[in-house]
Amino acid sequence: MAAFTIAAGTGNWFSALALGVTLLKCLLIPTYHSTDFEVHRNWLAITHSLPISQWYYEATSEWTLDYPPFFAWFEYILSHVAKYFDQEMLNVRNLNYSSSRTLLFQRFSVIFMDVLFVYAVHECCKCIDGKKVGKELTEKPKFILSVLLLWNFGLLIVDHIHFQYNGFLFGLMLLSIARLFQRQGLPILSRLVLNSRGQAILPPRLTKVLGLQKRHMEGAFFFAVLLHFKHIYLYVAPAYGVYLLRSYCFTANKPDGSIRWNSFSFVRVISLGLVVFLVSALSLGPFLALNQLPQVFSRLFPFKRGLCHAYWAPNFWALYNALDKVLSVIGLKLKFLDPNNIPKASMTSGLVQQFQHTVLPSVTPLTTLICTLIAILPSIFCLWFKPQGPRGFLRCLTLCALSSFMFGWHVHEKAILLAILPMSLLSVQKAGDASIFLILTTTGHYSLFPLLFTAPELPIKILLMLLFTIYSISSLKTLFRKEKPLFNWMETFYLLGLGPLEVFCEFVFPFTSWKVKYPFLPLLLTSVYCAVGITYAWFKLYVSVLIDPPVGKTKKQ
Repeated sequence: MAAFTIAAGTGNWFSALALGVTLLKCLLIPTYHSTDFEVHRNWLAITHSLPISQWYYEATSEWTLDYPPFFAWFEYILSHVAKYFDQEMLNVRNLNYSSSRTLLFQRFSVIFMDVLFVYAVHECCKCIDGKKVGKELTEKPKFILSVLLLWNFGLLIVDHIHFQYNGFLFGLMLLSIARLFQRQGLPILSRLVLNSRGQAILPPRLTKVLGLQKRHMEGAFFFAVLLHFKHIYLYVAPAYGVYLLRSYCFTANKPDGSIRWNSFSFVRVISLGLVVFLVSALSLGPFLALNQLPQVFSRLFPFKRGLCHAYWAPNFWALYNALDKVLSVIGLKLKFLDPNNIPKASMTSGLVQQFQHTVLPSVTPLTTLICTLIAILPSIFCLWFKPQGPRGFLRCLTLCALSSFMFGWHVHEKAILLAILPMSLLSVQKAGDASIFLILTTTGHYSLFPLLFTAPELPIKILLMLLFTIYSISSLKTLFRKEKPLFNWMETFYLLGLGPLEVFCEFVFPFTSWKVKYPFLPLLLTSVYCAVGITYAWFKLYVSVLIDPPVGKTKKQ
């Protein structure tokens, strides 16, 4: 606390937060790392030692290159630094190679790239209004948001223990969001001519003369670049597309907030299209010239994998699979099912494969696509017909991410971060959003526990999550202390239930006879229990979006 007092006095509290979490990341260097560590080492070797024409064909290792070209070039650049640490890590045939220098290089490369994430968080904090400004530094929305993002538990364990490069990718996403809401021009002019919502008070022509136009093109550029780094961000592309079309390509609204159809700008549409085209051409152009686009896309979208990952992501399909399991057990006991006709492939075997459900209809990739589109459409509809400004866009983005997580094909549990991080921006603005955020982030973060299954990491993950969860709940309760409680009794009871679940899975189950007969039980219980909470948060956010009035009507009221 003394450090934060000094930081507050000098105005450098943000730097203190960033430095503190960086030191924590350094302390996590010796911890367990997953097979993703070998995945990225192999990609370093592929891009360094093979010509570009072989990048998406190389299959010496099972961990083939399956990220978009910009990420491949990122690995290529890293490899030219890696050679000064340990040349052997860049040999394609050195499968599962590891050394102390390799470990240090890869760990520090993740930490270094997080600089972009730190900058993006700083830019996002500029977009937070100061309506709920407390006397104490720790009660300010910008401070709370900085902690929620910089010290995010999920990002810490996924990137700096489990091992991935999500930090700088989320940095690109947050930077694109910040640019959509920021305006160019001198800060002093912005304060004089913009209201608390960031909307121009002066006429459009005078606003344009002062250089206070929103930075939509920059936001679109950063998001286009992000898509060519990691294609999972396609989940939220509908929110970006509709928002940019609604707020940038149409230049004016009616007094009630509805769109003026005659304000459509072909120039702006063409300029947006040009940005997307140029970024895509830079990324995919070399592979188009080599006639390899089909091969690239086959790596990016491997539909031959199963409906669920080895550990079920806590989504709708986890509940669906669990129900099928229960019905099959009941059917066998009541002799409604023939044991010889039960599919051999099991969703709880830990294998990534296609399989047939026993009782319920089996699910195909097309089915998940249709379900995802149906789940996304209402939020897109609201973004277009019930505009709610930046808050409306963020809520739509979060719903797109959550809907894709809920109903997508072969979803990884780590994808929940795609909804948690943007929801953090909403949590410091409205009490209702803060409540949804706390349910989503607590449940979503706990669902990541199975990623760290080694004994030395057990106290680390429990302690870090407890600290983050306690801070999140206490700080947001303080921020909205004049409003109704953030949780009702049912939500409180559910969240407290995570404690007994963890005790059973980690400390009771290993000493029971079930460990041999039902080794999958802890994963199943964790996935299903967390799926209930995430589904509830998704539903609650959706109801809030559907019943909230547009900005224009809110103003009239």
